[in-house]
Amino acid sequence: MIDQQHHMVTGAGPVARAVVAALTSRGIRPTVVTRSGTSAAGADACEADLSDAGAANRALADADVVYQCAQPPYHRWPEEFPALQRNIVDACASGGALLVAVENLYGYGPVSGPMSETLPLAATTRKGAVRAELWKELESAHQQGRVRAVAARASDFFGPGVTDSAFGTRFFGPLLKGKGAEVLGDPDRLHTLTYVPDLGEAMVRLADSPDTWGAAWHVPNAPTVTVRRVVELAAAAAGVEPRTRVMPGWKLRFGGMFVPAARETIEMLYEFSDDFVVDDSAYSEILGNHATPLEESIRTTVDSYRT
Repeated sequence: MIDQQHHMVTGAGPVARAVVAALTSRGIRPTVVTRSGTSAAGADACEADLSDAGAANRALADADVVYQCAQPPYHRWPEEFPALQRNIVDACASGGALLVAVENLYGYGPVSGPMSETLPLAATTRKGAVRAELWKELESAHQQGRVRAVAARASDFFGPGVTDSAFGTRFFGPLLKGKGAEVLGDPDRLHTLTYVPDLGEAMVRLADSPDTWGAAWHVPNAPTVTVRRVVELAAAAAGVEPRTRVMPGWKLRFGGMFVPAARETIEMLYEFSDDFVVDDSAYSEILGNHATPLEESIRTTVDSYRT
């Protein structure tokens, strides 16, 4: 039973904290593994540098389930992400732990129409290629019987504690001050959003559902609306006028000369120039659609920025 197992969460960002919250709501006290020894409410802490294979093996040796939420800095993915995840996979294989990995949708590349898990991983961007390779290696390790694994794929994050997303501080911060929410691309295009608490819940449900292992699943999201509609809902929750400020491509490129994260965003602009819609029906048919209504999740996010 899941409540009788030792759960370990790598990383301490918003996704990791959402997993911890989903576990603690079930009466489970997990262990958070970070380089700095940072923890989260309701969890124990373990200090380990998972980029070191030996340290990863020692830190995760007693785990029954490992939730892989750790990642290198955005601009260092090609150089550091593959080795980091391989260390975690090897440690899970050695100790016999189930590995639940969080992923995004970069691996598909630009597509037309709603995205389902049946799409090929055909990305040509730097970070998309990394994401595709991470899943291919993880799927192969599962098929070879080296490790039990399952992946939760999410769209752009938002929610309490999410700061660096396209729907993070640059979006909600100015809006709450009565200014324009900073957006990328065409605000009148559809764009699926993932509420981070829903992602954490999905990862725990996948861990507790052996029939889902060996595959990647799109986590449940609220019905997709345009970015402009998201601005309107956030403005209503904040009690301000809905204003939008589109970040021009030239400005992002100029900023990329000085800010690595901005530079890395440029290749992902295709997500915002066309409709970006996720089909999560496969997951929902098996584990239920537990997505929080968009009005509620945005209201909670706005409240978190106020405090």
